[in-house]
Amino acid sequence: MMLRPRILAAALVGAGLAAAAPAPAFAQAQGLGQGGGGDAPGQRGNRVVQPYIEVGQVVSAEITPGSDVVTFTQVAAGVDINVQGRNSGAAVSVRYERNIGYGDNSVDTNTISGVARGTLAVIPRTLSLEAGALASRSRIDASGGTTVNPLVREDAESRFYSAYAGPSLNTRVGDVGVQGVARVGYNRFEADNALVTQAGNAVDVFDDSVTYMGQLRAGTRPGEPLPVGLAVTAGGFQEDISNLDQRVRDLYVRGDVTLPVSGSLALVAGAGYEDVEISSRDALRDANGVPVIGNDGRFVTDSSAPRRIAFAVDGLLWDVGVLWRPSSRTNLAASVGRRYDSTTYYGTFTYAPNQRSVFALAAYDGVSGFGGVINNALAGLDSDFQAIRNPVTGDFGGLVSGTQGQALIGTIGSARSAAFRGRGVRASYQRTMGRTTAAFGAGYDRRTFIAAAGTVLAPLDGLTDESYYVTGGLTRQIGQSANITTNAYVNWFDGAGGSNNDVTAIGASAAYNQSITQRLTGRAAIAVDYLDSEFTAQDFAIATALVGLRYNF
Repeated sequence: MMLRPRILAAALVGAGLAAAAPAPAFAQAQGLGQGGGGDAPGQRGNRVVQPYIEVGQVVSAEITPGSDVVTFTQVAAGVDINVQGRNSGAAVSVRYERNIGYGDNSVDTNTISGVARGTLAVIPRTLSLEAGALASRSRIDASGGTTVNPLVREDAESRFYSAYAGPSLNTRVGDVGVQGVARVGYNRFEADNALVTQAGNAVDVFDDSVTYMGQLRAGTRPGEPLPVGLAVTAGGFQEDISNLDQRVRDLYVRGDVTLPVSGSLALVAGAGYEDVEISSRDALRDANGVPVIGNDGRFVTDSSAPRRIAFAVDGLLWDVGVLWRPSSRTNLAASVGRRYDSTTYYGTFTYAPNQRSVFALAAYDGVSGFGGVINNALAGLDSDFQAIRNPVTGDFGGLVSGTQGQALIGTIGSARSAAFRGRGVRASYQRTMGRTTAAFGAGYDRRTFIAAAGTVLAPLDGLTDESYYVTGGLTRQIGQSANITTNAYVNWFDGAGGSNNDVTAIGASAAYNQSITQRLTGRAAIAVDYLDSEFTAQDFAIATALVGLRYNF
């Protein structure tokens, strides 16, 4: 199974349109446009459907270590959709781009990027269908680290895709509330040259995976009928990773008690049983016992080899925490406990003091593979947002402007194929100040790899990759016919196996958009990107400028 760009484009648009088509009474459409002022063409009342085409001329100059200058023509087509209803909604941003180069050092590329998230009410307020899709590109380093909004060269470009779909249930049976969710997802990572390092620190780059997730919860609220709330939850997650036939399986059942302390504060406690297992097969080996590497640079799986257990926990899980909701604009849920045979922390906090600003913070802890992280983050994105893109390259780096404070899909981090325990924290903030809208995100991600002894990935067992990231975007409307858009990012990657695997990526861009007619917009943009990789002796810095036109249908 291979998710090619043409298929992914259909998935991106379909994930949103399937949820949007029958939805009644659309409302709350908003976003950061690149065109001029006034209602955008395609906007009708409470829905935004904005297809467009762009043509631009791009000049890219290498600042260091060389001085190469390349020029190319950029042709792009895309659509931005935001439709919201009482029970259904969807947001879609998808873009296809063709770069046509000139001269001996020409750059000829085809890129598809975008994000889509939709919810369709099958039975209003009871049963809904959710779907999402993501396509983006990044730079992959020989350490296995990836950086979004990258300084991309053909020998280092990578592409990642993710899509999921499934139903969700929310109903009541007497005093008992019943909630359920099920999802099936697919994730793929493509690199022109998959990278495998030597010296005992093998980096088998992630290929693809299928994820399955399901959860069913039944519970009562405090006072209905007992003074405390009671709940029982059962669920599970599984990711099947194609590399070395790895499998991550996490099953659990638990009971929870909610004890009100005041009208806005409650204590929660839960305990249950978990069964977690991570396993894989070994790589195929030649007559000398050397692992066989395929044409794609990844280890070839020995399908006849026995499955080997890398991690297994079977027993008690528990946690205690607090729920605090002093108003509809402030919500905190935080817990500490025991899971995966060690201490665990997780929680969320959102604060929306008014309709113009929102802040969100989340701490997470779980076991999965590379694909599971992207798939789960995509599913956690709200279905009312506007994607923020690099004004020069058109790339989507994960930052959105939304209504629920979920302004960041998350770090891409390490692209190693090995399963891991991922822990971290991410925060986002967005604010509208008159004609200015800003969105910012930051986070930290720590992945401790888990691999079976005696397999080719065994040297990675217990090693840790760490990622830090800060990204932001700002749009300022100028009069009725122009705006300025700026973006900036910083990514730090601290790879397992020593300082030679560290990567730092920094960049900023700015664009000016001026309406020429109601549908035609002139564009000018500039960007600077810098990459410092300890794996190579030289740093890279590139400045890029663009002038072009955009036509909104």
